[in-house]
Amino acid sequence: MTGEPLLAMRSIVKQFPGVRALDGVDLDVAAGEVHCLLGQNGAGKSTLIKVLAGAHSPDAGEIVWDGRQVVFAAPQAADAAGIATIYQELDLVPGLSVAENIVLGHEPSRLGFSRLRTAEDIARKLLSRLGHPEIPPRRELGRLSAAGQQVVSMARALARDARLIVMDEPSAVLDPEEVQNLFRVIRELTADGVAVVYISHRLEEIREIGDRVTVLKDGRTVARNLPARDTPTADVIRLMTGRTIEYVFPERNRPSDEVVLEVEGLGRAGEFADVSFTVRAGEVVGLAGLVGSGRSEILETVYGARKATAGTVRLRGRALRPGSVPAAVRAGMGLAPEERKSQGLLLAEPVFRNVSLPGMGRYARGGFLGPQADLEAAAGVTAQLDVRPGDATRPVRMLSGGNQQKVVLARWLLQGCTVLLLDEPTRGVDVGARSEIYALVHRLAEEGAAVVLVSSEVPEVLGLAHRVLVVREGRVVHEAPGDELDEAKVLDLVMEGSRT
Repeated sequence: MTGEPLLAMRSIVKQFPGVRALDGVDLDVAAGEVHCLLGQNGAGKSTLIKVLAGAHSPDAGEIVWDGRQVVFAAPQAADAAGIATIYQELDLVPGLSVAENIVLGHEPSRLGFSRLRTAEDIARKLLSRLGHPEIPPRRELGRLSAAGQQVVSMARALARDARLIVMDEPSAVLDPEEVQNLFRVIRELTADGVAVVYISHRLEEIREIGDRVTVLKDGRTVARNLPARDTPTADVIRLMTGRTIEYVFPERNRPSDEVVLEVEGLGRAGEFADVSFTVRAGEVVGLAGLVGSGRSEILETVYGARKATAGTVRLRGRALRPGSVPAAVRAGMGLAPEERKSQGLLLAEPVFRNVSLPGMGRYARGGFLGPQADLEAAAGVTAQLDVRPGDATRPVRMLSGGNQQKVVLARWLLQGCTVLLLDEPTRGVDVGARSEIYALVHRLAEEGAAVVLVSSEVPEVLGLAHRVLVVREGRVVHEAPGDELDEAKVLDLVMEGSRT
């Protein structure tokens, strides 16, 4: 970097009750570069970008923007200065249309009246630029998939004509082709002098798209301005975690012959059809496919969160009532959903209450919860999973994304599930927590649980699953043992839909 940076954050401190989230963080970002911000869950990345975006006020330190010291007292101030943020947990309005979300806060108007047609024209151009002209500007946002909503969030940032765009895990819900499309847009932006702060736990992306890297650990800057393409991955992991972590999947256990879960001819009109598979005790079955292929819908229908229009789900030979989550939970089934914040957690409740929720009845006495029973039970299992901070009374919204995911998994570990359904279990999770989740899946399988895994990361499916079902356009197009497939073969199947 030559000359003054576009953004300089100096000695930023942010204190929350009982936690010093940022302890003197430094960050420099130049115009026209992709600056990658790395760190484990809980390292302070999200807090830092919320300080930059005006959502949090720093307790100490300074922000220098385009050569002038600034204080962003609210998100609107950062937005007006030319800083746009795409959060991992999208801040969109499901009830509004795609176009209305894209221009929200900057609505085109004339004589005080909003001009919807102009907004739709703006949306159409931005969606085309992002490679998704098929998304209708008038469609209600809530009807889009998670990937579609991510595209809308990126279009919203582009509509601001920002000079710096912060992207927090932008590729987490995108398939490989969409990730390359995202990178194309980023390169166009930086060629025009726009700066991008890119946050991702996928280290291979950092090497492909990044220019420089800053690493946070425990709320401090431990490395600044490293060359993204030339810094060895092992060095980055060591800086993030303080230790060396090998990306090694646990050795697969041997499943038993006992069939625990049977899915026969399962279908849901307009989403998927004729899905059949079995899972044995101690077996991990992976569903591989592109975003929107029907993987998550299959998992949610097995669990009863969506009501099947055809087929049967049996657990240990007994048919489950379609569309009934309580029936599935009573039978011994648990789901860790893709959207943990909106679907899997009560954010205002403490960690222990989120963990003990499905089995709350067992801790009640005379219809009332005992003062300590559920807290002690939950604290024990969260300690096993190394949930940080280790205070089970802390509201779960105050935890990092990776630790929130551990809370969801702790719930089903405490419940003692016979069948565990995992939808994107390592989405937004750092390399350290990812290894711990892999070990937990292996442990559950060794203890006899039947596991069904959905992941957008093909190596993850192949590394964990005994068997893999490849899903395309709502149908299973291929089934094979995990050790007989490779990433190229799976991608060819999901892209081309070859039937074998």
